Amino acid sequence: MLIINRSFFFLHTFLFLLGFSTNTASATVFNLLNNCPYTVWPASLTGNGPPLLTQSNHTLPHGSSLTLNPPAGWSGRFWARTACNFNPKGTGTCSTGDCGGLTCTGGGIPPVSLVEFTLNGANGMDFYDVSLVDGYNVGIGVKPINGGIGNCEYAGCVEDLNGSCPPELRVVDPNRSGAVIACKSACTAFNKPEYCCTENYGTPQTCTPTKYSKLFKNACPTAYSYAYDDATSTCTCTGSDYLITFCPSTL
Repeated sequence: MLIINRSFFFLHTFLFLLGFSTNTASATVFNLLNNCPYTVWPASLTGNGPPLLTQSNHTLPHGSSLTLNPPAGWSGRFWARTACNFNPKGTGTCSTGDCGGLTCTGGGIPPVSLVEFTLNGANGMDFYDVSLVDGYNVGIGVKPINGGIGNCEYAGCVEDLNGSCPPELRVVDPNRSGAVIACKSACTAFNKPEYCCTENYGTPQTCTPTKYSKLFKNACPTAYSYAYDDATSTCTCTGSDYLITFCPSTL
């Protein structure tokens, strides 16, 4: 739970610094596409405003997609849950990205790959990123579509980090002959200040890349690899819709 609370603190701080507002009209559309060879259960956590996903929209078989219309100024995050098993009442668990039931009651339990958004932030820009600060469970990418003004760059992680995950960070599925299903962040694995950017390491000057965050960054250059990896990881765009792909095959 520590990593979930810490990460959501960073999200709210990030939104405050951007000066987001819900007063600006927005016609943004999110398109979620599952390119994974298995079913995923998309999830979201809202930083402000109403939730975007309802109980009827939580399953994406391979090749299927889902369209969401966020309110103006929406902020929050998306992720994929894998190997879920829910009963008709929505009670159950997922092997990765679990969030308390079919309808999420909180953020995804690490390790989990995240897409984070603030719409209509400072100067009317949308701010977005892909974050591996909470670890990795599936590849994920964000691509501006249908126009847009500004840098409007692709953000994402195409490489399968589960296959290259160091032994000390691996999460294995005991039901699948020890298959690696997720890769922990060093913070989740070791809970030390130098990896979590806490205590004496709580500033950009004192919390620097580690061998583990460098592994994530080398594999996925446009994704956040640790808490203060802002310079190469935050993207901006104005007037665009966004395609969020689980298991993207290319940039």
